[in-house]
Amino acid sequence: MKTFFLLLFFLITFALKPEGVNGVERVIGAISDCNTRAGKEERVAMYMAIQDFNMQPNQTFIVLRLKCSQHNKPSQAAIAAAASTYTQMKAVANIIQSWGWRRANVIYEDTDSAANGISPYLYGALQEVDVQISNLLALPSFADSSLLHKELGKLKKEQCRVFVVHTSLALATRIFGKANEMKMMENEFVWITTDSITSLVHSMNYSLVSSMQGVLGVRNSFLETGPDFHSFSSRFLQIFGRNYPEEKHHEPGIFALQAYDAMRTVGLAINQGDVNSGRKLLKSILKINFNGLSGKIQFMQQKLEPATQFQIINIIGKGYRELGFWTGEGFSNSTDGVYSSSMESLGHVIWPGSPWSAPRGWDLPTTENPLRIGVPNGSITNKFVEVDYDPSTNQYNFSGFSLDVFNETAKHLKYSLQYQFIPFGGKYTDLVKKVQSREFDAAVGDIAIISNRCEYVDFTHPYTESGLVMVVPRLLSNSSTTWLFVKPFTKAMWLLTLFINVFNGFVVLSIERSYHSELRGPVLNQIGTLLWLAFATLFSLHGEKLHSNLSRMTMVVWLFVALIITQSYTASLTSMLTEQNLVPKITNIETLKSKNALIGSSQKSFVREYLEGPLGFKSNNIRNFTTADEHEKALRSGAIAATFLEAPVAKLFVAKYCKSFTIAGPAYQVGGYGFAFPKGSLLLPDIDEALLNVRENGVLKDLEERLIESEQCVDIQSDNETASLSPHNFLILFIFTGGTSTTALLIYYFRATDIFKNSTAQYEGIWFTIMMVLNKLVYYRNRLSTEVRDVADENPGISPNNSHSRSQV
Repeated sequence: MKTFFLLLFFLITFALKPEGVNGVERVIGAISDCNTRAGKEERVAMYMAIQDFNMQPNQTFIVLRLKCSQHNKPSQAAIAAAASTYTQMKAVANIIQSWGWRRANVIYEDTDSAANGISPYLYGALQEVDVQISNLLALPSFADSSLLHKELGKLKKEQCRVFVVHTSLALATRIFGKANEMKMMENEFVWITTDSITSLVHSMNYSLVSSMQGVLGVRNSFLETGPDFHSFSSRFLQIFGRNYPEEKHHEPGIFALQAYDAMRTVGLAINQGDVNSGRKLLKSILKINFNGLSGKIQFMQQKLEPATQFQIINIIGKGYRELGFWTGEGFSNSTDGVYSSSMESLGHVIWPGSPWSAPRGWDLPTTENPLRIGVPNGSITNKFVEVDYDPSTNQYNFSGFSLDVFNETAKHLKYSLQYQFIPFGGKYTDLVKKVQSREFDAAVGDIAIISNRCEYVDFTHPYTESGLVMVVPRLLSNSSTTWLFVKPFTKAMWLLTLFINVFNGFVVLSIERSYHSELRGPVLNQIGTLLWLAFATLFSLHGEKLHSNLSRMTMVVWLFVALIITQSYTASLTSMLTEQNLVPKITNIETLKSKNALIGSSQKSFVREYLEGPLGFKSNNIRNFTTADEHEKALRSGAIAATFLEAPVAKLFVAKYCKSFTIAGPAYQVGGYGFAFPKGSLLLPDIDEALLNVRENGVLKDLEERLIESEQCVDIQSDNETASLSPHNFLILFIFTGGTSTTALLIYYFRATDIFKNSTAQYEGIWFTIMMVLNKLVYYRNRLSTEVRDVADENPGISPNNSHSRSQV
């Protein structure tokens, strides 16, 4: 790559030279790569530097001896004459950060100098801006077409579409040629080259430039103004063109300037005094300080002071466009301009494929290469995750709340996401580690968000309530509610019952008042009798006291209805009293700890760790259970006093065993379920945004409600256990009794007005038959209900013989 960026060694010899000013000459040996463009520029520049140095008066005469490297591994340098690549790598990292790309592939040449630039410099610079390296590809200098096709093919299958290339120009030529052939220089791809390639852009032929369309390049910045540079440039053009006529472009690059400054540095150090030994020469070189063609020449810790400014170019058309500059302060259009943290301030960039908008930086999963999502196959309840194997199709079927939430989230993305679920039977933390190692692209299920898992992956926002809660058995309490006795009926039901009672009493009073003198008299007396008849009907049947069959018919029907209403009221009130008095057996964890009670925990390791750690339970007092049924059996049998479950699971558990168990005490803020993605996942921000949309538009709430409703209570309970009874529940009965009473009252009034007087004998047989049927109903009612007493026992002075010989209508 950089053939002269390290002063490998100096071969200094001494010989008498009469023409020399000081009577001696110094020989400097240098090694460069004669076959590369950079090496050719360096050779010309070094000869020019020695020539310029020797032409100055009172200088030691220097002889340059050059040797081609023949691609041998260079020796370790005593002094690095090239600036550290760390600042350059920071420029690359800032470019990636500026466009919001979270990951990058790095391709570098497998040489010491290239590897030293990647690690730790590029790796550290990317870490500083929170950018992860997806793949690190080291290529040999002579990588052939088949190897490039294989390695680039692997990278193409990955999602990341940002590539940083840090190689020699020769290898870069083959890389971009193959990338162009494999359609990796199209839309959504991003290519960034470092100084080792970009600084030679002036020498690239059209074929290479055409294969690098849209590439962003970073190169060392140097001033192309001033008399020194112009003098050097004009002479360099002539000498380089004469020595290398096969090269089409003769302009000097940064490598020529650095080689020129390196030779001048050695010459100045030799000329400063006694340098008869290598140690003395080294000390003399480290003291050098001047402004060279490539920038300031000053050494710090045996290294050239790092460059602080880099130029950013965009390869387009037949050449390139200079976009601007980067320093530690940011991006700017000029060296003395205003700096910005965004590269957009440099103007429009032409990307590969020539899109107008900046590439996303990563590729969406395809049908051929879908997102591989691990799904845990060991949930405490199948309501969150259920994995079933179908032997007929040899496939797995996935269902559950967690997967429903993810499916809805994927639907709310701005693009179509291709993914497949893959079952995983191990521990949840192991599943998370599989995501970290890229065996899975993500993990979906009842995966709790806890701190130690965040070391391996990034989680989405939680899609369930967070917290660990205590579930305990329920006990009956002696406490009561003052007005609970009115709750079995709604207000409308109470009013309608009162009205029907009073109405039936009014009907009976109206019919019977002509037979009983005590039913007549003052208004207050009649009102009292009316109310007595209305409510006494609920508890007894006054069949023997009633003289009219119409009255008896009214009373029998109402008593039948009243019996059903009172029985329903009693059942509803009993159920409400039972439910109101169910209280937790244990209300806090201090009671458990003071009694040294056994408690339950799920198989998830973090639950047990939290119980032993922050909550302070003894390890031997904790029992692990795998399923909800195991928790239920242990609680019901008394094997454990309480169990601790994650809040979402606890809600389902209590919904299933609604009469037996309840949640007690506070929720301990830990967990909450989320989807796991690799650190720096390019998909995560979009998933988070879609998940928020699912929550805000009510879809998540609907899924939660369906989840709870799907868990039916298995404990025995009445359908009307907590609901107040309304008139709607007894509508037919009210119509029946109201209609009967109204009919009886109308018949009575028609009789009283003599409408039916002449036809009484005609219909006497019919009414006699009706009365016999009603009397039979009364007879069977007396056998079934202990609440209906014999009227004759209560009033022995009144008998049927004392009444009319025949019932009157």
